[in-house]
Amino acid sequence: MREMILKAVANPPKILWGPFLPTLLNLGIQFPFMFMCMGIWNVNPLIFIATIGLGHIFVIFLGTKDPHISTMIQAYGQGRVLSTNLYKCKGNKFAP
Repeated sequence: MREMILKAVANPPKILWGPFLPTLLNLGIQFPFMFMCMGIWNVNPLIFIATIGLGHIFVIFLGTKDPHISTMIQAYGQGRVLSTNLYKCKGNKFAP
């Protein structure tokens, strides 16, 4: 049990040598844009295949610099909640 937890922390999940979440974001943004351009303007899809490859290479370099970038993106999304203050004051206060 302990080995699985340590392995998951030491080796974050990857897709083709790139961090999991940025790779999915790259594909999730570029594939719909590619299909829209193919349907509307009859653009050659090989151009988009090249940009997907270049974007993935960029994501791989980001992953080599910081392998836990997927976890950092998830933590930013969860920690970006603004609180409501009970009294008027400057900034966010978590306690009255």
